[in-house]
Amino acid sequence: MSALADPRFRRLLAGHSLSSFGDSALYLSLGIWAKDLTGENSAAGVVFLFLSIPVFFTPFAGHLVDRLRRRPLLIVVNTVAGLGVLALLGVRSEADLWIVYAVAFGYGVAFALLRPAQIGLVKLILPGEDLAGANAAIRTIGEGTRLLSPLAGAAVYTAIGGHALAVIDALTFAVAVVVLLTLRVEEPAPTPPQEREPFRREIMAGARQIARTPLAALTTAAVAASFAVIGLLDTVDFAVIEFGLGLPTSFFGVLMSVQGAGGICGGLTVAGMIRRYGEARTVSAGLLLGAVGTALLAASSLPVVIAGFALIGCGVPWLVVGYTTAWQRSTPQEVLGRVAAAADLSMIGPQTISIALGAALIAAVDYRVLLAVCCAVLTLSGAVLLRRAPRLATV
Repeated sequence: MSALADPRFRRLLAGHSLSSFGDSALYLSLGIWAKDLTGENSAAGVVFLFLSIPVFFTPFAGHLVDRLRRRPLLIVVNTVAGLGVLALLGVRSEADLWIVYAVAFGYGVAFALLRPAQIGLVKLILPGEDLAGANAAIRTIGEGTRLLSPLAGAAVYTAIGGHALAVIDALTFAVAVVVLLTLRVEEPAPTPPQEREPFRREIMAGARQIARTPLAALTTAAVAASFAVIGLLDTVDFAVIEFGLGLPTSFFGVLMSVQGAGGICGGLTVAGMIRRYGEARTVSAGLLLGAVGTALLAASSLPVVIAGFALIGCGVPWLVVGYTTAWQRSTPQEVLGRVAAAADLSMIGPQTISIALGAALIAAVDYRVLLAVCCAVLTLSGAVLLRRAPRLATV
């Protein structure tokens, strides 16, 4: 049975998709709102800083998720987030900019809790063989959201203002809560306090679980290495447009749409890849496809560069969904939140560092050298994982 054949998952996916669309439309518009209030580009940048800061507290979020039942936690977090968004109704002038920042920070905290809780809930609903399809569906919807929600959010913000956009987003949180309230899931009771380990061991349980599972450990190493260079592209992309293609910076939006379209293709095919080749080979294929796409960005031909962005977009779902399914299947429910947090850090931590490194190096190093480094690391990671794949088991 496929994941979409389960009515509970279909309902959960519909609620998640609508809520994610509203969230993405609003938080991407928060930067525009901050810029309009102050006239400063830096104010918009600070919005995304506040969105990112809670990422570094994901181990604590994962620990909390494992101490509580998933469904009630999702209901509470969605409710609080929806009410918190309504604080934006108080934004009237530059003096209220702190409200925008507070809401952005709240978004970051909510996301740090919602993702591991949702992963655990999906595993409660579906058998292990359907997890790849579930993750693929969630990722494909995410790629579609990435294509449409920025345009929709900007259009609503321009036409009727940020206050209306905040109300719309609050309503999408309300829909998610209603969906969760109608969902019937039998959840095991969390580990009683008297049976828990010391806090330091508890907080590191996710990393230990990954380390002791060969499939999860090797894919984590490959993913961490790849994301340690993928962040370089956030800066290098603009050099590709300016120096490689000789086009205005605004063309970046077109290339992101191409990458998003590639991501949808990757999302639609990844479940079949995992069923046929397994998680490790699927992750490896995503890495190698990304390496080819990165190499194409060094060309001065627009069609070649467009093909490169499309290949990178397609490879990302193979990489992320394959990796997520690898550790999700092999992880017991009682530590799933902490494993999800550790897995997220293995991607986002190295990526954040490489974004900063790329911004520092781009003025002194030819962008094609940075592309070569990125391509080499992706190729090596993919090749090592592909070679080890036959010896890895899911559980």
